[in-house]
Amino acid sequence: MRWADLLVLLPAAPHRLVAFPFAALFYHLCASGRLSLPARYIFLLAGGCLLAGTAMGSYAVLLLIPAAGSMLILLSVSPARAHNWVFTFQMSWQTLCHLGLSSQELDPQDARPAIALSAIMLLTQKATSLALDVQEGLVPLQLGQGVLQRALPLCSYLLFFPALLGGPLCSFSRFCAQVESLGALPCPLRAAGQRCLCALALQGLRAGLAGGLAGGQGCASLRCLPCVWVRALLLRLAYYLHWVLDEALLEAAGFRLEVGQGDLSVHDLWTLETTHRVAVFARTWNKSTSRWLRRLIFQRCPAKPLLATFAFSAWWHGLRPGQVFGFLCWAVMVEADYRIHPFLSAWATSQGAKLLYRGTTWVFTQLIVAYILLAVETESFSMLCLLWTSCNSILPVSYGLALLLLLAKKPKQN
Repeated sequence: MRWADLLVLLPAAPHRLVAFPFAALFYHLCASGRLSLPARYIFLLAGGCLLAGTAMGSYAVLLLIPAAGSMLILLSVSPARAHNWVFTFQMSWQTLCHLGLSSQELDPQDARPAIALSAIMLLTQKATSLALDVQEGLVPLQLGQGVLQRALPLCSYLLFFPALLGGPLCSFSRFCAQVESLGALPCPLRAAGQRCLCALALQGLRAGLAGGLAGGQGCASLRCLPCVWVRALLLRLAYYLHWVLDEALLEAAGFRLEVGQGDLSVHDLWTLETTHRVAVFARTWNKSTSRWLRRLIFQRCPAKPLLATFAFSAWWHGLRPGQVFGFLCWAVMVEADYRIHPFLSAWATSQGAKLLYRGTTWVFTQLIVAYILLAVETESFSMLCLLWTSCNSILPVSYGLALLLLLAKKPKQN
C-alpha cells in the first residue's frame, strides 16, 4: 500500500454533506408539526435506505439484510435470549462481509465497499446495544401492539439516516424520546454550524500537514520516527474530521447530544493530544465505541477483560493482520501503562522531576499511539513486517519488557 492511499482510508465526506439538507428539512417538518410520530420514523427510515443506496450502491444489500435479520430476531425471541441471538447473527454476518470483500480484487478507488463495511459495524453496535437493553429489561418491546407498530421504530433506529454512516452510539430509548420531542427545542442549526466550522479547521490543518509531508526531503519511510508520527497525526485528524461531521449531521436533524456522549468534544480533543497516558488515550479515543466495548465485553468477561476487549475490537474491525497485531499491542501497552506510571510518579517527587516525567511520557505516548494506529491501518503483511522491524518498535518492546518486570512486583493501579 502506498502512503498516499493510507491517508484516504476513511470513506469520503460528500455523502454526509449531501444528507445535511435532508436533516434540516426533517427538523423543519417536525418543528412545524407536519409530521406525525409514525411519519417521523418513516422519514428517518426512508432517508436511511436512500442514503445507503446512494453511498453504497449494490453493496447496500449487505447492510439491509442484517438490519432486517436483527429486527426479526428481536421481535421473535424471548428477551432473555435476545442478546445472544443478535450478537451471534450480527458478528457472523459482519465477519463474512469482511472476509468476502477482502478476498475480492476490488477497485481501490471505489469507496462503496468500505462505506458499507463501516455502516455494518455501526449497525452491529446499535443492534447489540438494543439487544442488551431488551435482555436487561430496559427496553420492553410491547407485545400488545401490532407487529408493524413494533417493527417501525426498530427499523428506523437501526437505519435512520443521520447516524447511518457514522456518529456516536445512541440508545434506543433516547432515540425514541428524541424523535417524539423533535421541534420542542430551539433550532439546532447554530450548533451544527459550529461543528462544521470546526471540521473546516481540522481539514485545513490536515491539508497543511499533508502538503508539508509531501514536500519533505530525506524522510519518507517507516524507519523515520518524525515521519511516522506525522502520518499518524494525519490519520487522527481524518478521524476527528469525520466524527465532527457526523455529530453536526445529528445536530442538524435535531438529535441533541448529551454532554460527554459524543465522540469528540473540544475537551476530548485536548485530552487526546496532550495526555501522557496510553490508557487515558484509549478511554478517550472514539468514546461511544469505548463505552459500547466496555459494556459488551469488559464488564461481562470473567477473565482477562482488558485483553478480551481489545481482541474483540480486532475481530469487530475485520481481523486483518495489522488489526490483530495493533489491537493486541494496544492491550499490552495499556496494561503496561497501568503499572509503569504509578512507579514513575512515585519516583518524580520534585517539580523538575515531575516536568521531566510528564514530558518524556507524553513523547512516549505519542510515539506508541502512532505505532499502533499505523499498524491497525496497515493492510498488507509485508508493510506490517516493515513496521515491526523498524526502529519504531523499540518503544513498544521496551514497554512490554517493563510490564514483565513490574508484573510480579506491584498490583495493577488505575
